[in-house]
Amino acid sequence: MSCLFCDIFDGKIPSSKVYENDRVVAFDDINPQAPVHVLIIHKKHIKNIDELTAENGAIMSDIFLAIKEVAAIKKTDDAGYRVIINNGEAAGQVIWHLHVHVLGGKKDLGPMLST
Repeated sequence: MSCLFCDIFDGKIPSSKVYENDRVVAFDDINPQAPVHVLIIHKKHIKNIDELTAENGAIMSDIFLAIKEVAAIKKTDDAGYRVIINNGEAAGQVIWHLHVHVLGGKKDLGPMLST
């Protein structure tokens, strides 16, 4: 089964890359919800948080270190930024490859959740 995000880091689908190392890739979201909206994915495919184990848990360390790099590149590190992981259908996950949204670039990103 094909994975959109795997195809992006394999170069089969173009993206606007913000950051990349040998473990993760970060790219601008094609439907941004803030002036800065970057997705960070690990190059090792796992579906979501529920597939994390002691053996692959370093994935999250790799992702969170990339968040710091992306925030600096996008110049949101001083003002602040939001980090979101949608885990599962009820949370709004629509791409079944663990990924993190980094949002920023404006003074007030609004409430955590709207009712």
